[in-house]
Amino acid sequence: MRNPPSEKSKPSSEPLKRAIGDTMRAIAADAELEVLFSSDKPSLSGHTARLPEPSRRLTADEIAVTRGLGDAMALKLACHDPGLHRKLVPQGETARAIFDAVEQARCEAVGANRMPGVSDNLSAMLEERSRKAAYADVASRENAPLEEAIAYMVRERLTGRPAPRSAEPMIAQWRGWIEEKAGDALDLLADRIEDQQDFAKRLRKVLTSLEMDEDIGQESEDENGENEDAEGRNERGETSADGEEESGEDEGAPQEMELSGEETEAGETEGLDGDLQELTQDDQADQAEEPGESRRRELPFSNLPPTSDYKFFTSRFDETVPAEELCDTAELDRLRSHLDKQLVNLQGAVARLANRLQRKLLAQQNRSWSFDLEEGMLDTARLTRVVTDPMQPLAFKQESDTNFRDTVVTLLLDNSGSMRGRPITVAATCADILARTLERCGVKVEILGFTTRAWKGGQSREAWLAAGKPPQPGRLNDLRHIIYKSADAPWRRARRNLGLMMREGLLKENIDGEALDWAHKRLLGRPEARKILMMISDGAPVDDCTLSVNPGNYLERHLRYIIEEIETRSPVELIAIGIGHDVTRYYRRAVTIVDAEELAGAMTDQLADLFDEQTQASSRGGRGRRRTAR
Repeated sequence: MRNPPSEKSKPSSEPLKRAIGDTMRAIAADAELEVLFSSDKPSLSGHTARLPEPSRRLTADEIAVTRGLGDAMALKLACHDPGLHRKLVPQGETARAIFDAVEQARCEAVGANRMPGVSDNLSAMLEERSRKAAYADVASRENAPLEEAIAYMVRERLTGRPAPRSAEPMIAQWRGWIEEKAGDALDLLADRIEDQQDFAKRLRKVLTSLEMDEDIGQESEDENGENEDAEGRNERGETSADGEEESGEDEGAPQEMELSGEETEAGETEGLDGDLQELTQDDQADQAEEPGESRRRELPFSNLPPTSDYKFFTSRFDETVPAEELCDTAELDRLRSHLDKQLVNLQGAVARLANRLQRKLLAQQNRSWSFDLEEGMLDTARLTRVVTDPMQPLAFKQESDTNFRDTVVTLLLDNSGSMRGRPITVAATCADILARTLERCGVKVEILGFTTRAWKGGQSREAWLAAGKPPQPGRLNDLRHIIYKSADAPWRRARRNLGLMMREGLLKENIDGEALDWAHKRLLGRPEARKILMMISDGAPVDDCTLSVNPGNYLERHLRYIIEEIETRSPVELIAIGIGHDVTRYYRRAVTIVDAEELAGAMTDQLADLFDEQTQASSRGGRGRRRTAR
């Protein structure tokens, strides 16, 4: 009888992972590119690429698909200029989606034309993507994304290879209309495949042929009006009385053009023609309107916050719910007991770190008193003066406020399916012990979690289907935001709620941007002077249903928008910890850990650093006041 194969004899996927990583770094010409393999949705952000974890029994098709995903990401890094893309991308949602999809097709076509092996990998990847999207079953335009159809048709022209067979029914819904409207404009793209800027300009002509002038927006008018603007500036320089404009003509023109580029990139100006007309008005006319006061032209909308195109189809089915309402008391007690049993060893290490944080905080809370005051607490040590000299007034004392009594900390925990197992267990224990520690130091703590109510869309998706599947619907899942412990609730009452994270079926998908916005708004409503928000996550935002009908970076773009709003316009101090996920590309103050076991140390270190910074600032700002305290 033959023995079963040992673990060592089973084929390993490590050589494939190394080969894919090395190939991607070579194609992208980026030695710092980090290639990760996980169960998350494939994504590319900054210098980190995330690919699906290979199965134990690899097939040739799976290898080709995985390599195709890696090649597509590497080619995007090698052939794509994000800054130039942001400058030329249209403002309308439909035009923007087409622009993004065709630009990705251009990058992939460059590699496919140069490397036949890469071309085969990309074809396998596109075939698999079309199969998963069920494009073969599409029977109407309502179910056929226009941007995907155009991207496939552009690939055909750029590479000479046919579109995936499974995508043909979807493309067929649009092919005749696209060829009739923009066939000639599409034919002109192949000559500029290597030049992103020229290619983008020709692509904008394709959008114009498709009657999307309104979606293209102001930038199209700006491009056409550049020469006229330059002539207007020249005329102003020649007619200036003192000749300063004429002598500085070459220097002034680029500055004006740079300003115009910024305005058009924001998409919020009223057009260069009106601005330049205002600029070229005679100074004496301005002074006639406002005697004794010269008018200064303000940059249009320069002090307004950026806007986001993020939206949700409906919020009727979203819920913000306390943990105890999702589970009965007996079940919560059982889950909490299960959590405690799993973490007997880890609890000691986390408790030691928390105690170290507590000692640091308490050591910084040096009490200082002011004496001989006319009001406050009665100073019993000076009561003897009343006996020795009854005419002496009573003496009062007052304790100065400590640095940490007016502080609230929110711990926002990712409750997505990828956190299942050890990561969510460690996160729950760390949050529990840190909440108890900070409470002893006089710091209020709120513990929140975020997930969705269903996999791949819930009632929101059903409502979207019933409405006829309108395009670009935004978020298509039901949010579930969980309050494990409110800031005002004592730790002993909320302790068992954290056991809910151990419940099967709770952890689903994660929409980080809206969760972060929710936690931030809760903090803004608190009366404490200092507010700290700590985000703990193990991956980029993922919701398959939403991403299947919106641009691929839809959720990630909204997350970046919310982070920028908090970091630049809010009094809330934001820090983030990524578990096996590089969050430093999103957050200014962040740390990435490889293993969940490092979470306790990362959380305590980040909080200790924040409190150290406050103490140093307080010592610099209040040094004179403390000299008088005894």
